[in-house]
Amino acid sequence: MPALTDNNAPDPGFGLYFHWPFCRKKCPYCDFNSHVREAVDQRRWTMALLRELDWFAEQASRKRLTSIFFGGGTPSLMAPETVAALIEGARSRFTFADDIEITMEANPTSVEAASFAAYQRAGVTRLSLGVQSMRDEALKFLGREHSVREALQAIETARENFPNISFDLIYALPDQTVADWRRDLEQALSLAGDHLSLYQLTIEPNTGFAGAVRRGEFTMPAEENAEELFEVTQSICAAAGRPAYEISNHARSGYECRHNLTYWRYGEYIGVGPGAHGRLLCDGVRTAFQQKKRPESWLAAVEAADHGTEITEPLTHRLECAEELLLMGLRLDEGVWFENFSAAIGAPMTDFLRRDRLDQLIQAGLMQMNEQRLRATDRGRLVLNSLLPEILV
Repeated sequence: MPALTDNNAPDPGFGLYFHWPFCRKKCPYCDFNSHVREAVDQRRWTMALLRELDWFAEQASRKRLTSIFFGGGTPSLMAPETVAALIEGARSRFTFADDIEITMEANPTSVEAASFAAYQRAGVTRLSLGVQSMRDEALKFLGREHSVREALQAIETARENFPNISFDLIYALPDQTVADWRRDLEQALSLAGDHLSLYQLTIEPNTGFAGAVRRGEFTMPAEENAEELFEVTQSICAAAGRPAYEISNHARSGYECRHNLTYWRYGEYIGVGPGAHGRLLCDGVRTAFQQKKRPESWLAAVEAADHGTEITEPLTHRLECAEELLLMGLRLDEGVWFENFSAAIGAPMTDFLRRDRLDQLIQAGLMQMNEQRLRATDRGRLVLNSLLPEILV
């Protein structure tokens, strides 16, 4: 197990998230705020998103954006003109960092891939493709609209237009063997850019798969099988030069998703659109925002009152904030810097830790700590949810 080396605490950054809530169909594993609608008035939605952005720009104390992320739903159903208008709207309200990262999630269908060049011209710098599997039978099981052939063509088109691409895969599927996953992952690594997001299939409440499992239509892999698949994932990706910088995310050094790092490093970010979440310092108090989830309710609220905020919650309970910060930050291989913790919480991390229990976890090889930061080891990140109650006062 390598020793911690000293580094400078990174700036968490300041991000902007746009949520496009519409999809052509609802995937059976998905519990995101996504909705199927026959038609969407893109001009009306563009104006509403910009109107809510105006409202949040007035709340924000930071004015230098380091990242923008278009998520959903299916953002690649947005017209390129919509994307361009939102990027220019952000530029007129904030100062862009010289190396700002602007990410769009996209499905790898041939129809959506036809717009990749236009998204690049609109200002998108990074594309994240929802490939999900390298096998057609698995794509059918997952309810995806694209084939492997379409995905391969979309990856090629993305590489022609963007300097930075990523794609997602889902593993630990029913009846998936280690050998199956090893072949799929090795193929993916031969095609990928510099970033991969690799998620174990989980059954979320109120999804199509939740009902299918209740009806006995399929069973999930045993826990020990899922753990073996996870370990194989880590070793293959590390050997390919894309180690895990977060539990499910792998990248070459320098290609980590900066927008998601802002979340995990407990930075500030604005969330615009139905169901979006945000975290901003308002009058010196970290404040959580959550927007109305139903698209029509959000749209009506924005057009009536300039924003669709449903919940505004000042986060004044320091222990709860400390727990949230550690839960996010310890997902990262880098861990949590004491300097960043103190800046976010207003008190040193040592005020919230049970040092006796922490020392025991360090001795057990589950945690590491030096003068600058605390991190969970690879083994520790696997059981992170059970570690935090042990070390918090």
